[in-house]
Amino acid sequence: MSDGKPDAGVNADCDVLIAGAGLVGLALAPALAASGLAVTLCDREPVAAPREPAEGDDWDTRVYAISPGSAALLRGLGAWQALPADRLTAIESMRVFGDDGGILDFDAYDVGERALAWIVEERALRAALVPLVRAAGIATHAPRAIAAIGWNADRGEVRFDDGGGVTARLVVGADGIRSRVREAAGIAATPEPYGQVGVVANFGCERPHRGRAHQWFRDDGGILAWLPLPGRRISMVWSAPDALAHELLALDRNALAARVADAGQGALGTLDCITPAAGFPLQLLKLPAVVAHRLALVGDAAHGVHPLAGQGANLGFGDVEALAAVLRARGPVADPGTPVLLERYARQRAGPVAAMQTVTDALARLFRIRAPVVRSVRNLGLAAIGRMPPARRLLAHSALR
Repeated sequence: MSDGKPDAGVNADCDVLIAGAGLVGLALAPALAASGLAVTLCDREPVAAPREPAEGDDWDTRVYAISPGSAALLRGLGAWQALPADRLTAIESMRVFGDDGGILDFDAYDVGERALAWIVEERALRAALVPLVRAAGIATHAPRAIAAIGWNADRGEVRFDDGGGVTARLVVGADGIRSRVREAAGIAATPEPYGQVGVVANFGCERPHRGRAHQWFRDDGGILAWLPLPGRRISMVWSAPDALAHELLALDRNALAARVADAGQGALGTLDCITPAAGFPLQLLKLPAVVAHRLALVGDAAHGVHPLAGQGANLGFGDVEALAAVLRARGPVADPGTPVLLERYARQRAGPVAAMQTVTDALARLFRIRAPVVRSVRNLGLAAIGRMPPARRLLAHSALR
């Protein structure tokens, strides 16, 4: 088939085809299979659990702040229980510093939670999710690259560049911010760059972090975050202007550790860089729609947010929860690609995604304005919220769920 369109008269091979086996795709597959749907998963990389970290092994530079809501979803799937306890860290409190003296504190106990979030390595999450895909009997096509995608009235089809393909009544794009599935469906979207790079690395620290995360809004418009890891270790995410990011990535480990400790006002004493630094460009992605004919988008294929609130993965897991719930409650509507079901999913996700994008984008842009009066007002506002327990609790509850 040369035009990427399904052959007429061919029955669908499965109910749902998920393109993309990142964390969101891996979570969605068993969630949908549990509701009786025949699910297929494809990815250009192997669907395999990463190797077990050796004793004393460096910590994965890719870590996620998993909210209690996302943890509940993963627990329901059986993934959370499989995470090694010695690789998890609870964020019990958080201190946010403005760029001119404003300070805002959050505490999990103020909102009746054990943790504001849990810091989990990407490889640990993947190692917990891949066995669930296997146990659910989900067909996988990996490693296989997509050559073409097409739709007709009653199904979609993915063709692979090594020949063959899969047809499904619903195609789910879980293939990231540069989604091949989204492009094939004609949903136009160009990510908007922030002019910043997220620089990540892990550090040993001289003083204990006591489960506290730190975040600094810097006067150059950048945002520095320290997230607690087990023991005296932290994970850093520095949303740095492009020029500064390139400078940071060029530093050796000792110089980077000194630079990061100084930027964090020595809050945890001397730092020791324990992983190489890596960087990724920061982009905002807003779509005109997250569903189309026999198509649904989830995760980074559906939205992109600034990482200052650490909510990218949680938004993706929220997509998983919503889509799985809609399809589980489909009742007499057997076809998972029916428009009424897809529209229901889109409505459920529109509000939470728009709210998170609006807040994170506004904060990221607000702290890039250097006018003295704006700088003064934003720091006064930060401090004022810190003195208003109801406002703090409202913000914390929003992030938790």
